[in-house]
Parts: sequence; C-alpha cells; structure tokens
Amino acid sequence: MSKIKGSNAEREVIKMFWSVGWAAIRSAGSGSMHFPSPDVLAGNKIRRVAVEVKATKEEKKYFSDEEIKQLLVFSEYFGAEPWIAIRFQNGFWVFVNPEDLKKTKEGNFVFSKTSSDRRGLSFEEVVKTT
Repeated sequence: MSKIKGSNAEREVIKMFWSVGWAAIRSAGSGSMHFPSPDVLAGNKIRRVAVEVKATKEEKKYFSDEEIKQLLVFSEYFGAEPWIAIRFQNGFWVFVNPEDLKKTKEGNFVFSKTSSDRRGLSFEEVVKTT
C-alpha cells in the first residue's frame, strides 16, 4: 500500500470514529519506529482500541507475523483492544480481531474478503458499547 493510500485510509478511519463520538488519532511513524505502534488509537470513556489500517484492491490482505505481533504487544502495554481495519475495493470496510486471521504456510497471516461475513465485523459492530 502506498504511503498516500495508507494515510488516506487512516484518516478515513479516524473520521469514522469521531463521527460516533469517539476520540481518535493517527500514530506518527507507525511501522517505521523501533517501538511497536498502531496506525490509529481510538477510544471513548469505556473502551480503547489500537487499529492497524490497510486498504487493498485485492480479494485478500496479507500480514507479516511481525506486523501482528507488534499490534498485539502495543495493545497489551496500552490496555487497548487490537483490531485490524481493512478497506476492500468499493469502500467496503471490515474490522478483524487478530485472532480471526488465518495463518499461512509461510507463517504469516491472511484475511480474505470472502471471510468477512464469518470472521469480520462492521465498524458499527466494533463501536457498539453494549
């Protein structure tokens, strides 16, 4: 994913959170620092989430083992729920818990657009507090 495409996707997720009354910020340097950091941090008075944001034109999105480990480590330290937000072509967003990713033979992870009905959540489902 290009930097511009990635930044635009991150901004879109931030706007989504703010639109439902959650505070949200982008993490400067995420993915390029020595320390783990997610793309977006969001929260309200009840919950905090750490979100890795991806946009793809493909039917599947692959993640390195290290990418997922860093999200989990940061979330553990910060006390946030780890989520991966994937925007598939045509603006279709799905939010995935890292536990719902499928492990590949190479030891990485993948999420398929066709899996979204069974393992992914909509944004509205993620921000639901009850």
